[in-house]
Amino acid sequence: MNENYQSHVRPVTDIRSSSHSDKSLTGLLRQLTSDITSLFTKELALAKVEVSHSIHEAKAGAISTIIGGSVLYAGVVFLLLGGVLALGQVVELWLASLIVGGVVVLIGAIMLASGKKKLRASSFTPTHTMDAMEKDKQAMRRAI
Repeated sequence: MNENYQSHVRPVTDIRSSSHSDKSLTGLLRQLTSDITSLFTKELALAKVEVSHSIHEAKAGAISTIIGGSVLYAGVVFLLLGGVLALGQVVELWLASLIVGGVVVLIGAIMLASGKKKLRASSFTPTHTMDAMEKDKQAMRRAI
């Protein structure tokens, strides 16, 4: 216990005195204030960790989206090249370009969808902090 609280504690024989209950109440209020401050500080630290994790996930999602968009662009280029070659001559070369372009577009679309999924708004919600704060709130209600 802290020294301030111990200096206010009286011997067991004085427990029934009203001044002791006032001092005990004061000590309890100080302890409660200290505990609430400590709890709030820890909750803020948890929120900071959660938000930084969300930012890291957002960076990964942005990178996936950019790479997916680039691959998709390359696929479109191949499809356009296939269309040009198809118009120029009707042989197997254009078919090969269309197949390659189609596969690249498919891969790019999958990567783009994956990146968008990582960027959804719910991934920025500090759920662990909110859960911990709700538990703290319920514990405080039970204590009161």
